[in-house]
Amino acid sequence: MHDDPTTHRLTGTARRFPVRTAVGAGAAAAAVVVLAVVWGTATPRNAPPAPAAATADHRTGGTDVPPDRALAPSGTRSADVPPDRALTPSDTRYPAVGRLDERLLEAVQRAARDARQDGVVFQITSGWRSGEHQQRLLDEAIEKYGSAEAARQYVNTPRKSAHVSGKAVDIGPTDADDWLIQHGSDYGLCQVYTNEMWHFELLTSPGGDCPAQLRNAAG
Repeated sequence: MHDDPTTHRLTGTARRFPVRTAVGAGAAAAAVVVLAVVWGTATPRNAPPAPAAATADHRTGGTDVPPDRALAPSGTRSADVPPDRALTPSDTRYPAVGRLDERLLEAVQRAARDARQDGVVFQITSGWRSGEHQQRLLDEAIEKYGSAEAARQYVNTPRKSAHVSGKAVDIGPTDADDWLIQHGSDYGLCQVYTNEMWHFELLTSPGGDCPAQLRNAAG
């Protein structure tokens, strides 16, 4: 470390003006302290920038995320889709996919392979659910919409939910839904509710006609 030239100047001055030296030395010492504090708190030029503040993710309100799953808080989806990844029809090690009805899963897998040739990738945004998980979603929907009647338009009861029996699957994103709405009946897959473009069930034989859609989950 280099010597501070100020020290040498103050020493010489002290010999000539002994009365003023104490004041001058005190002021210099104070200046050195201030510089040290400023230097210590300043951000080094090469230091990485501070991380940006986290922003809220508003995607749960979009058309790609069904209202029943948008309601689920973190930590309640162990029986459904893991929150840190998107599942495909081949991810059968996850209960949301592996516990789907065998015939339904095979139909979705066939459709997914053909859709990929058109550049469309299927994601399973919700599949099999436990009865407890379905009830939790219903309870949260009732709180959100203000009544059981309103909530039932989006979330079925555990006893009636085709997700609990493994006979329903929700597909995303929107381009995959569009593709399946157009071609799903070739695989026996049908859109069930007019207010849920992502919800499909195996309701006809391959190449058959799908039944008329219901208005919502309440029928």
